[in-house]
Amino acid sequence: MTTAVYPGSFDPITNGHLDIVRRAMAVFDHVVVGVLANPRKSPLLSVDARIAIIEASLAADGIAAERFDVVAFDGLTVDFCQSRGASAIVRGLRAISDFETEMQLAHNNRVLAPDVDTVFFMTSVANGYVSSSLVKEIAGFGGDISGMVPAAARDALSKELGSH
Repeated sequence: MTTAVYPGSFDPITNGHLDIVRRAMAVFDHVVVGVLANPRKSPLLSVDARIAIIEASLAADGIAAERFDVVAFDGLTVDFCQSRGASAIVRGLRAISDFETEMQLAHNNRVLAPDVDTVFFMTSVANGYVSSSLVKEIAGFGGDISGMVPAAARDALSKELGSH
């Protein structure tokens, strides 16, 4: 069985992230969504809330629970991959600027863990403009984010930001 790790902060998960998970599942038997629990960063949503939102979103999307795990992690992504028996890191690319950063990370990860490859998926055209930070900003001003995030993320942001 092939396992891949899709790491990120997912603060919150977007429809673009879900698209990448679906497509990764077409290539890998099992996908571990690694939710970064970095104490040096200040996410809007707690790690437990992000995990619950991702699990609810994947379930609502009809993805079989045995195909994925959603797990918090901190530290090196390659160490997390090795602890989960993953042979690949999944990353999504929206623009050429993403590629430059991601290529550098992929090369560094390959040096640290030669047995772990990085696989890139281009975001769908429909989700190419969506980012978690943009979603939070729009939601913070009371804008409609329903086309950008799954319902569980929309509801959590609404609750967290006190908007409708």
